[in-house]
Amino acid sequence: MTELYDFRLRVFQSVAWNLSFTKAADELNISQPAVTRHIKELEAAYATKLFNRTGNKITLTSAGKTLLGECGALLEGYERLNYKMNLLNGRRTGHIRIGASLTIAQYILPELLALFCKEYPDISTELAMHNTVEIEEMMLAQKIDIALVEGVTRRPELKYSPFLKDEIVAIARPGLATGEGIFPVCKIKEYDLILRERTSGTTQFVLDALKRAGIGYADLKIKMHMGSTEGIKSFVEHSDTIGLLSVYSVGKELLDGRLKIVEFGTFSIDRDFCIARGQGDTSELNRLFHDFIIRKSVEKYGANACSGK
Repeated sequence: MTELYDFRLRVFQSVAWNLSFTKAADELNISQPAVTRHIKELEAAYATKLFNRTGNKITLTSAGKTLLGECGALLEGYERLNYKMNLLNGRRTGHIRIGASLTIAQYILPELLALFCKEYPDISTELAMHNTVEIEEMMLAQKIDIALVEGVTRRPELKYSPFLKDEIVAIARPGLATGEGIFPVCKIKEYDLILRERTSGTTQFVLDALKRAGIGYADLKIKMHMGSTEGIKSFVEHSDTIGLLSVYSVGKELLDGRLKIVEFGTFSIDRDFCIARGQGDTSELNRLFHDFIIRKSVEKYGANACSGK
């Protein structure tokens, strides 16, 4: 029912964000002529041009900029109305655009998201996976409704609610000689390291924690930055290197003996996974998803889960 009211606005918003009719068509899974038709109908309704067209390039007119500035609130209002009207008949409906940083998207969210879809079959979802910085930028651009992130940054425009405690651990192949007993954290400078990309939330935490321990980036023997957790695990398994990854990402490899954890004694790299929402977000659908993630995290992870406050 919501699309009866807001689909043309969604088409306009997608074209305005992408500055491309083709990209908007791909994003919305409709034909390019359909995108063109919806934009022309909006321009006819408001008796004004929304885009300037110069060759293959388009830009927003002043009217287009005005409409884009109002789109977020309008679409949120339509979503809220649709949710409340269907709730009168005992149905929770709607659509949630979720963003998740890569570790959460790969190793935490799939099971929780499957449970959510099972409990609320009339609520559709879509998931965007990027590093923490990119996900936060998508939130600020209103391209997603809610996010699950792992980074150290805290954007003032967003509200963060911890939902799960994580530990970043050092991993190595079982045959790598790291000595017995306590592994002093300063000794990490002697080993070749494999880290996620510099913009990764995991790498941000690693570098900040080591810096607090008196170890700077220049002190480390960085063999490689790699944008894939799975790639890091495989590389470490077949080399004399140490990787630093979320403990949730290496569970299977630890169980089957392909990797081991190198203990740092009393030194640890702990962090919270957080749910991020816009400041002042009043969406009941977003609140429903937020509370579900908190509840299911407590059920699945027990003491490692956070209250979300």
